[in-house]
Amino acid sequence: MATSTETVSYDLDIGGMTCASCAARVEKRLNRLDGVSASVNYATEKAHVDARAGVVVDDLISEIVRTGYTAALPREVQSDEVDPAYLLLRLRLIISIALAVPVIAMAMAEPLQFAGWQWASLVLATPVVTWAAWPFHRAALRNARHRTVTMDTLISVGVTAAYTWSLYALFFGTAGMWGMTHPFRFIERGDGLGSIYLEVAAGVTMFLLLGRFLEQRSKRRAGAALRALGELGAKDVAVVRGGREERMPLADLVVGDVFIVRPGEKIATDGVVLEGASAVDASMLTGESVPVEVRPGDAVTGATVNIGGRLRVSATRIGGDTQLARIARLVEEAQSGKAEAQRLADRLSAVFVPIVFAISAVTLVAWLLVGGGTAAAFTAAVAVLIIACPCALGLATPMALLVGTGRGAQLGLLIKGPEVLESTRRVDTIVLDKTGTVTTGRMTLLEVIPASGEDEAEVLRLTAAVEEASEHPIAQAIVRGATERLGALPAVESFQNVQGRGVTGVVEARAVVAGRPSLLADWGLQLDSSLAVAFDDAEESARTAVAVAWDGRVRGVLIVADQVRPSSADAIAALRRLGLRPVLLTGDNERTARRVASAVGIDEVRAGVLPEQKVAEIVALQQQGRSVAMVGDGVNDAAALAQSDLGIAMGTGTDAAIEASDLTLVRADLWGAVDAIRLARRTLGAIRGNLFWALAYNVAAIPLAALGLLNPMLAGAAMAFSSVFVVLNSLRLRRFGGAAAPAAR
Repeated sequence: MATSTETVSYDLDIGGMTCASCAARVEKRLNRLDGVSASVNYATEKAHVDARAGVVVDDLISEIVRTGYTAALPREVQSDEVDPAYLLLRLRLIISIALAVPVIAMAMAEPLQFAGWQWASLVLATPVVTWAAWPFHRAALRNARHRTVTMDTLISVGVTAAYTWSLYALFFGTAGMWGMTHPFRFIERGDGLGSIYLEVAAGVTMFLLLGRFLEQRSKRRAGAALRALGELGAKDVAVVRGGREERMPLADLVVGDVFIVRPGEKIATDGVVLEGASAVDASMLTGESVPVEVRPGDAVTGATVNIGGRLRVSATRIGGDTQLARIARLVEEAQSGKAEAQRLADRLSAVFVPIVFAISAVTLVAWLLVGGGTAAAFTAAVAVLIIACPCALGLATPMALLVGTGRGAQLGLLIKGPEVLESTRRVDTIVLDKTGTVTTGRMTLLEVIPASGEDEAEVLRLTAAVEEASEHPIAQAIVRGATERLGALPAVESFQNVQGRGVTGVVEARAVVAGRPSLLADWGLQLDSSLAVAFDDAEESARTAVAVAWDGRVRGVLIVADQVRPSSADAIAALRRLGLRPVLLTGDNERTARRVASAVGIDEVRAGVLPEQKVAEIVALQQQGRSVAMVGDGVNDAAALAQSDLGIAMGTGTDAAIEASDLTLVRADLWGAVDAIRLARRTLGAIRGNLFWALAYNVAAIPLAALGLLNPMLAGAAMAFSSVFVVLNSLRLRRFGGAAAPAAR
């Protein structure tokens, strides 16, 4: 019998995963199902499932639940909505800090040990060890059911062992005697029944919750790029039905509907212009700084802005088929691919945890075989578990990240997570978007060329006066340049906007016409040879030229262009000194891209690249063995930023680009990229140093604990000291200094 080859895809939100091994477990369980192919992403907490026809989503959810996790179909999340699980984790952290700090203080400082202090410690530590540490205990139980161990297992066992032994010492040993004190000793032989280790149980829980909280705070932003893209489009649309215009929600629009777009409005969806002519600002999607002139028959894209005349548009694509939706999917796919790398601490725990359990078990058996006594054997075994409990290991990454990102924020650099830092060490190529990154992204008046015998200031004054009534970015650039140089402008009368060609008006009783030579030709005016050469030279160098005439004569030509940032050339030279190879990648035309690249010292240029092609270009570089950083600012850069090994967004750019990136530069300056890479590499060095010493302190003390030279109190001290070292090492990042641009030196 023939079987159906039709497949259906589902995306599911997965809850309860605490490490990359959890994602692997869910993925393995789903892939065991007949006709199912699944990929689970720990970073975004999502599963993508391709299943043959007949497999229903409820079966998939049930299978995940049986694995010990939660699953549900994705729902739309509001930008201001807070996850209840995140709030509960924050509450656990706050309460554990409030209760654990007094316990630690009393245990470590003998003057604070008042009569009955040990029972007060029990009262304070119990909620921390049970309720606050419940996420670790729950994960350990789930791991036990599946016969696996993770860092959560070691944390849970270590905390439980310290707490249980303390209970035993309080109720059946001498530790519960009224007036007992607990002096701090580094080496102690004995049965341990006079000592309690509640500060170890509470302290480990508090520090690990801090690490988990900082990690979750970073992961909460994983879906923000997609939400930013969703919020970019129009929310409603003016549709023409039955000869009447009515405004309705965008969701009610269907392919073939005719809708109206007024000046200043966003185009609701992808379509074709039926009537009208206008300039459309598509820079957020295409990277083009100059607005695109559209007329009947031209295609327009949803979420771009109509800045000129009234348009009548027929919808050709809606919903998930639009260009904006396709970019959103590219961002999601790129994020999913990058999240496969596991964190270094997880990799270490995969080997470290089983070894520690084995050493503890061997210690217990060895002491019993040599006749050391049950209490001494158990004390040594517990000491091994507690000395190995990875408080500093869990703190190593978030502490360095906290200090490094705090210092970065002071310098205008925002780093999103620890996985970002690992990328910077390997980066050898930096891909730069042109518009808004290397250039200012705003049209600027560069030059006024008067005709022979004309006054330059007068040519600029009258041109700006007639252009002031226009909303076109080229007109506004001329107006800004004129007001900065000349001050107030005269009023214009009888203003007319000739779509795609220029403007006309009367200024101080003079009939002024400004725009393309074809518009001037309609008035019987021709550019003289010198002005014609200037106009053509501007066009050849990818600048925009505007000719102006009045009283029957052409008076001059004004040159406008998107200007290169003053700091770009020096910053790119600094990036080269860091070992990075710069590449200019832009949706703009080849001629403009080459001019900009030449001005800033970039040899490799890839121009005329669409958003989908930008991702392909990044992938192509990666397939050559390069590790790629990408700097951009537009929606068209969002997917490429997510695909790159290190995404850097200009803070002046769109929310979608910022959220899809790994690093954000608050200041609109490529020197920020130089500082960002230097700081990220320095922070990564601190994290690696923290991880090494966090393990070194504990590993070095394990043999002493196994030999019975340390009781769990000293294990707690070693844990605290390793944590202090991690904190101090991380605080060195506060001295990091940014690289000043030459102009500021």
